[in-house]
Amino acid sequence: MVAFRSLWLLLPRRVRQLPADLAAVVALVIGTNIAALAPVIRETPLRVPLGLAFVLFVPGYAFIAALFPEAGESPASSDEPTPPADSQTMVDNSDSDGLYDSITSRSGIDGIERVALSFGLSIAIVPLIGLVLNFTPWGIRLVPIVVSVSGFTLVSAAAAAERRRALPVDERFQVPYREWYAAGREELLEPDTRADAALNVLLVISVVLAAGSVSFAVMVPPDGEQFSAIYLLTEDDDGERAADDYPTEFVQGESQELIVGIDNHEHETTEYTVVVLEQDVEVVENETATSEGDTNTTVNETIVQEQRELDRFSTTIAHNESWHHEYALEPTMTGENQRIVWLLFPGDDVPAEPSMDDTEYSVHLWVNVSES
Repeated sequence: MVAFRSLWLLLPRRVRQLPADLAAVVALVIGTNIAALAPVIRETPLRVPLGLAFVLFVPGYAFIAALFPEAGESPASSDEPTPPADSQTMVDNSDSDGLYDSITSRSGIDGIERVALSFGLSIAIVPLIGLVLNFTPWGIRLVPIVVSVSGFTLVSAAAAAERRRALPVDERFQVPYREWYAAGREELLEPDTRADAALNVLLVISVVLAAGSVSFAVMVPPDGEQFSAIYLLTEDDDGERAADDYPTEFVQGESQELIVGIDNHEHETTEYTVVVLEQDVEVVENETATSEGDTNTTVNETIVQEQRELDRFSTTIAHNESWHHEYALEPTMTGENQRIVWLLFPGDDVPAEPSMDDTEYSVHLWVNVSES
């Protein structure tokens, strides 16, 4: 307890004085960043519930808290007369007794409105952040999205905290945790009739079953198809990448840039090894005939005359992530129709002298190499 209090006192005073709901927002933002980006934790199902709350509720709640720092009052629970809508304070001067000394109308919103607006605004804010990121060099990727939404949420929470501090204490919005707890405890543990007690038991059982079903679906997701992919890309003068316009004419001793891409859909973090081969091949045409002896099909067979290993590199990629590597291709063998092959090996089982028969994932490029 003493150690915890010491750590608590190390925090800035403004952070220690955060209202409970805004402190929960900050804690959820930090937890989501850890669950989404930490190397080991991001592989656990923890990122699913945190990510859903982070995207669908928290940004909107922080923004609404900044817009409406005042406490709202539900019309259904208010027994006081309603003042005129066009004035903040009305004083009755018709007689000395007066019907009102002063009636203060608040411009805040109640809890139900906050929750509804939080969901709606979150659904609007997050796509807008993604739209802005789409026109930046970072693009719509996990890290830029998490960082951008986190920054927006924390700035909104800081603005909400400052605006609440500027209000009198009795006018600040506060989440009525204690009232909710007392009402729920009384409803569940002190029912008025046996029928209410039975309904409470059924309600608890239903909530437990629903929570268990959702937890099982998150913890044990259905297995999808497991595969990897390797491909080649090029980049134009505007920085746009496409699977087109590959360099095919080379001079021995000179290199040209390519981008090697790898996609991981193995449902786990996987270590990959890429082996780059250059091959001098010969294409032989073989004719096949029908049973009557009439030639009707020509089959091309590729025979490798000579093979050299140009390069070998490794990387580790998380599930459902992509990795792009700028590669300088420099062939060493001269001649026309030289074949450059990139072989992809998931895991660490890589043959000493690999070939295209050793893996199901490969991509190749035909090039012409002239002498310098």
